[in-house]
Amino acid sequence: MITWATFPFVRYTPALIGGIVAYLYLGDAWPELWPEAAGLAGVTMLLIAWAIRRRRPAATDAAGLVALLAVFLFGAALTQRATESRRADHLFRFDNRMDCYQAVVDEATVVRAATFATTLRVQAVRVGGRWRRATGGVRVSLPRVAGIAQPRYGEVWLIRGHPDPSKPPLNPGEFDYRQYLAYRQVYHQQYIHPDQYRVLRTSPPNRLVYWSMVCAEKLDGVFRQYIKAKREYAIASALVLGIKDDVDATTKQAYSSTGTSHIMAVSGLQVGLLYLALSWLLQKLFGRVPGFRLWSALLGLAVIWSYAFVTGLSASVLRATVMFTFLIIGRAWGRQSSIFNTLAVAAFFLLLWNPFLVADVGFQLSFLAVLSIVYIQPRIARWLDVEGYFYARRRPWQPRAVQWVWKWTGVGLDKVWQAVALSLAAQVATFALGLYYFHQFPFSFLFSNLVAVPISSAAVYVGLALLAVKGLVAWPSLWFPSTAKYLDWAPSSVAWLFEKMVWVFNEYIFLISRYFSGWVVREIHVSALQTVLIFGLIGTFLAWLNTRHLSWLRGMALLLLGYAGSRMAEARAVAPTEEFIVYSIPRRSAVGFWQGAAAEFVTPDSVPLNETERTYRLLPGIIRKAARRTHYSVGWRGTTVPVRRLADADSAKAALYWKPGPVLLAQWRGLRIGFVSNRISSATQPAPVDVLVLRRNARVQPETLAAVFGTNARVVFDSSCKIWYVARQDSLLRARGFRTWDVTAQGAFQCAPLR
Repeated sequence: MITWATFPFVRYTPALIGGIVAYLYLGDAWPELWPEAAGLAGVTMLLIAWAIRRRRPAATDAAGLVALLAVFLFGAALTQRATESRRADHLFRFDNRMDCYQAVVDEATVVRAATFATTLRVQAVRVGGRWRRATGGVRVSLPRVAGIAQPRYGEVWLIRGHPDPSKPPLNPGEFDYRQYLAYRQVYHQQYIHPDQYRVLRTSPPNRLVYWSMVCAEKLDGVFRQYIKAKREYAIASALVLGIKDDVDATTKQAYSSTGTSHIMAVSGLQVGLLYLALSWLLQKLFGRVPGFRLWSALLGLAVIWSYAFVTGLSASVLRATVMFTFLIIGRAWGRQSSIFNTLAVAAFFLLLWNPFLVADVGFQLSFLAVLSIVYIQPRIARWLDVEGYFYARRRPWQPRAVQWVWKWTGVGLDKVWQAVALSLAAQVATFALGLYYFHQFPFSFLFSNLVAVPISSAAVYVGLALLAVKGLVAWPSLWFPSTAKYLDWAPSSVAWLFEKMVWVFNEYIFLISRYFSGWVVREIHVSALQTVLIFGLIGTFLAWLNTRHLSWLRGMALLLLGYAGSRMAEARAVAPTEEFIVYSIPRRSAVGFWQGAAAEFVTPDSVPLNETERTYRLLPGIIRKAARRTHYSVGWRGTTVPVRRLADADSAKAALYWKPGPVLLAQWRGLRIGFVSNRISSATQPAPVDVLVLRRNARVQPETLAAVFGTNARVVFDSSCKIWYVARQDSLLRARGFRTWDVTAQGAFQCAPLR
């Protein structure tokens, strides 16, 4: 029987998470919760005092349940208070009335191929000629061109114009970037032109973060100086400092397909490696010194927080550092037996600091992986006694060399088995989340992590050694500049070793991605409910393994039935679906014809979609609808959709300088669709349609469209139309009685066939 008093936060943290999640999904219309939360907390204290006096199990249980309810309500109230959009001075309250605003750069800049992206925190807005205090986050992008400096944390900007609310997903199933930003308290976006803003001054909102970023930039300069190969430099900086700006798309794809993307982010792996190395060294050197457990813990805390500082105090490293802080404190207090409670305490206080972390993928994966490793890894490791097997093969009459081989073979293979058990344990907990968020599962994870993790771990140590050696060499070089070139051999030697290790690491990842490319199961769709059911199945199975009670097997059977039923319901919902879609893809024309689990995509402009456009615009919908058959046609060549060209009589007139172009008509499942990308004249043969797609700023007049296609046609501006063109034509067409749709502003146009 579990003694819950020993693990209080194992109860409180799930209750807090439940309250946060309840508010995130259901709490938009809830009233102010703080009075109720405070009142219930007071009732809880009275009940606990009463239960202590009564000393009866029923009274204690009742007080405990009310306490959990109070924590649940506190989680919801905390999230409500942390939601910036509820504030009276939020940007939402000013709409489009502001003509300029002042904001400060609040995070590190993401450097992309053509743009800089960062987040601004608004300080004031100007409305009607008056400055007013305001709050809110704005995600901004700037062109990466000559004369535009990379934004720096703490810069205060004056921006002309106003930001727009973040756009919802523009295509079916597409990643909800608006919700992603909202969880970070950013509700607006803006593309800023070079002449639209001015840097007023530098005034960092947090001086510690500012100097931390400056320090990370200086250390990144060390890697840039000594590591000449571009790919190796990019991975070295990502591995040690978490800076991934220079990692190219090919490398990211290789790491993703092998399940090793987590290595490129400074998180629990790097912090844990640093602490383990320090603990081992201190134990070897000072293990017998009085008070070792206390002062070694303090030194460990100082080292991991220093590492967090020099890596820029990013969210991932802060999360990992806080988690290890509680683990180190628990260990110093002799609480190793309650590591689950220690992890729950870490999660509890992180959520008090930022309740929206509960929706952060990194937060979820980190804690689940650690919990799984702590609970499952020892149980998997016990399946095989590798060291004992080889130890049993030793015989007294064997030569000492043979006995030595048996011993160290067992020790070495046991370490390999322990690593396999750890990798398997981590995958057990993160399996469902990997399917839900990334829609894929790499079965090659065992081969990749088994070698990649040790190599990358050693590389982290060497990379940190490079930074330390460079720091040691820099001090005498400042006082005696003439010695710099003689002392530089030390960091250069360490850098050579570091670069070679990163090269081996990269080559191994690319080797695995090439030869095990077929080991990745892609395009898997699981809903949020199905993800919960999978976690339930894993939990009940582990409970059965631990207790061997048949009741857990009955629970597994019920969960399996629920999961199978949800999959069948999805299949039945998708099977009869028939839909015509005009997709929203910047500067492109793309349409889709859906029939159940089969889809045909056509790019009318004779230019195929690139891999990025297909991955981010079309693939999410394919995964969501579990499409089994997809076909891509370029310029209508090879399409199965019946199409014909409607020529314009005026196009044969030699006197015309700008000749009308042909109109393409498609007939699909009773839906009549017209595509116009050029000028048409009133002499064009009438052809009534249900949907008319205007492409490439087609030079048309509302009267001509009405005469040729009829006013019942739904006019759709696809993404190849410019903003100025849509703004002009939309008002003219609406005045004529047409219904219009702009896929750039309103998202993909979806229409069911007419029967």
